[in-house]
Amino acid sequence: MGRYLEENNWDAIKRDFEVRPVNGVRKFNSIHDIEAVLQSFGISRTTSEGATKVRVEIWGSGKPKREFLWSEDMADACVFIMENIDFKEVKKTSPGAEGSGEIRNTHINIGTGIDLSIGNLASLIKSEVQFQGDLVFNTDKPDGTMRKLTDPSKLHQLGWKHQVEIEEGIARVHRWYVRETKLDTVVNQRVKT
Repeated sequence: MGRYLEENNWDAIKRDFEVRPVNGVRKFNSIHDIEAVLQSFGISRTTSEGATKVRVEIWGSGKPKREFLWSEDMADACVFIMENIDFKEVKKTSPGAEGSGEIRNTHINIGTGIDLSIGNLASLIKSEVQFQGDLVFNTDKPDGTMRKLTDPSKLHQLGWKHQVEIEEGIARVHRWYVRETKLDTVVNQRVKT
């Protein structure tokens, strides 16, 4: 979207709103309506001397770290566990509780065990979609918990590891979105004319 705002490619922007309306705004709404709804989500543009500059606001400092897992990897891990792991393989009794029936540590974390900052995530997305505008971190908004990371070592020891890294996941989502909204057709038509 940001790239299309920079190019003033309203055909692509309106196509995007046709496929996925936002807050009731669709392709037949005015450019003003579209810009207003985008601004409500922190996306704005300014035009000066014929050049359009777009900025995307991100809440917080960009420093908190998060872990991301491809949804199909999550499903694959669940199937792997159900088909290959017996509860006896993961249960442990608490120290001194032998024979008491108390069972501890039966959970299995599914994740990558790798995190990255929200700022780095935003930069990866910016690069993938070829956005040239500014990412602005609004430090007046909360960061939330500084780090959320799982420990999937037990699952790794049982023989499963994620397959899709964050960079590949971002690229896949971007390709899917362009294909589903048919934005590639709109952009190619604009380039040819």
